[in-house]
Amino acid sequence: MRDLMSLTARPEVISLAGGLPATDKFPREVFERINACIASNGCAAALQYAPTEGFDTVKQDIVTVMSEEGSRADPDHIMVTTGGQQAIDLVTKTFIDPGDVILAESPAYPGALTTFMTYQARVVHVPTDDCGIVPDRLERVLSELKTEGRRPKLLYVVPNFSNPSGVTVSLERRKVIVDIAARERLLIVEDNPYGLLRFEGELLPTLFSLDTVENVVYLGSFSKIVSPGIRTGWLAAPSAIYQKIVLGKQAVDLCSSSLTQMFVHEFVHSGDWKEYVADLRATYAARRDAMLEALAEELPQGSTWTRPEGGFFVWVTLPHGIHTGDLLVKAIERNVAFVRGDAFFVDGQGTASMRLNFSYNDEERIREGVRRLGEVIREHLELRRSLGFS
Repeated sequence: MRDLMSLTARPEVISLAGGLPATDKFPREVFERINACIASNGCAAALQYAPTEGFDTVKQDIVTVMSEEGSRADPDHIMVTTGGQQAIDLVTKTFIDPGDVILAESPAYPGALTTFMTYQARVVHVPTDDCGIVPDRLERVLSELKTEGRRPKLLYVVPNFSNPSGVTVSLERRKVIVDIAARERLLIVEDNPYGLLRFEGELLPTLFSLDTVENVVYLGSFSKIVSPGIRTGWLAAPSAIYQKIVLGKQAVDLCSSSLTQMFVHEFVHSGDWKEYVADLRATYAARRDAMLEALAEELPQGSTWTRPEGGFFVWVTLPHGIHTGDLLVKAIERNVAFVRGDAFFVDGQGTASMRLNFSYNDEERIREGVRRLGEVIREHLELRRSLGFS
């Protein structure tokens, strides 16, 4: 994926690959006002170290943001991190020894999978469908591991508009998953960077808010609702877990950027963020619709795809056993890019699937990108037929 991102940086390539928000939508005048305010009133603090846990003002801002999804968090148990990715790393560092088992939804965010593998965890995928993790399959995986004498350390899940599938875990399943995890003493790591980007359907409670036994660590990020460039995320954890993670944070970078924390505080405290997120929802809804319409027009019969109610991604599965890895080189030659499906598994699944991003490009470029992709797929199918494959 690192190599793919370097290729798609070329301006002639329509990249449907990256998980990039539409940062061009951020109001320039707001950006200038916030930076001027910091320069005038907080320059010395912005250039100084911050507390390891983050500024109290920013932690209170995070409480405000989480309350928008109905989650009540204790600011004393919130830590500001250098992006959501660091939050994943810190939780993994805290809990995982080489050989420990981590359960992850399938498909799963590859940034998390890479982190888990770096700490030499054994990742076991839990099957999903259009309503997210299937509780019966979760029970089966737990039973199989118990038979092997292994107990997983944690379950990693992105419940809202999952990266990469775009699916959302239903309310009924959220309750069941939280109950199963509590019974099995299985820590849930809830990664929720897209939750506030819902542009269709009803708001669902977070797993964190459904938890009654302090069994959920919640991960959030301002990358999707402000910008990834500020590298500011957070985690909320039960007290005993929180104290251990603080030690891990100190060892990594002492603290997250004071400057970007102050930017976040000014943006959230002013109330500007709500209007901005509302604008993003409208933008992403239009771009999602453009992609779904283009897929219906351009992809061959037998193709399937998800219909996300928010977030950034559509998950496409192609017919006839087409390996999307075989398509990728040809697609890039036609100046369109996607992420092949097997990048989101550790066990070789997903070869007929791909992740497409709709948040970054405007509707016209999305339609053109899908048109090019459809052309590549049709040519590939014609080649297969000419070679005698069905």
